[in-house]
Amino acid sequence: MKNLIKDGKYEYFEAGEGTPIIILHGLMGGLSNFDGVANYFPQKGYKVVIPQMPLYTQNILKTNVKSFAVYVKNFMNHKGFERAILLGNSLGGHVALYFTKMYPERVRGLVITGSSGLYESAMGDSYPKRGDYEYIKKKAEDVFYDPAIATKEIIDDVFATVNDRIKLIKTLTIAKSAIRHNMAKDLPKMHVPTAIIWGKQDKVTPPDVAEEFHKLLPNSTLYWIDKCGHAAMMEHPDEFNRILEEWLNTKAEHK
Repeated sequence: MKNLIKDGKYEYFEAGEGTPIIILHGLMGGLSNFDGVANYFPQKGYKVVIPQMPLYTQNILKTNVKSFAVYVKNFMNHKGFERAILLGNSLGGHVALYFTKMYPERVRGLVITGSSGLYESAMGDSYPKRGDYEYIKKKAEDVFYDPAIATKEIIDDVFATVNDRIKLIKTLTIAKSAIRHNMAKDLPKMHVPTAIIWGKQDKVTPPDVAEEFHKLLPNSTLYWIDKCGHAAMMEHPDEFNRILEEWLNTKAEHK
């Protein structure tokens, strides 16, 4: 993801004009995972904004789902966004859900894909096998239906993260926080229009997790993408954009 804007303590990508779509990346996910969305929706009357989440830069006491949700609120205030559509993948989906629980009046619509929040075996249970590159490679490939999407660059990035002691500690802290902030009891009270876009072959947050989100979120629509793992917006960007646009046009308060 090129051309990041540095603005005080915030660093983010921004393109387009119109209703803001704020994209929240996951634990091992870079901003470039969302290139497909970032290239498409600015042409459709939306302002796409992808903040760099402070996963590894905040005090360890602020390294948790709730603090990240507060960070998003402060970022929205900084940008002057009264309300926005939130789109989150994996941990980013969990942060978007928690934000919606805390500040529902700030959310026009919510989009979650491969989100944590109900099922957390995905969140770092086996990361401490630090030095084993082949193991990390396998874990990275498991994220996708097509393992070829786990490029050497992606694998090297994950490997570097888990071999950085501070980052590893923070990764495990975030994983524990995700388990602690389970959303099952909150979801039935959350009435924001929600799109659940899920890979049918997601091994990290399996399809029954999507079914559970759909069951618990009263105003949700569930969409499946076939031959697709944990990062639908990376594996099938065109299909993801088509579904998202259709949902925005029919369900979300988008203009």
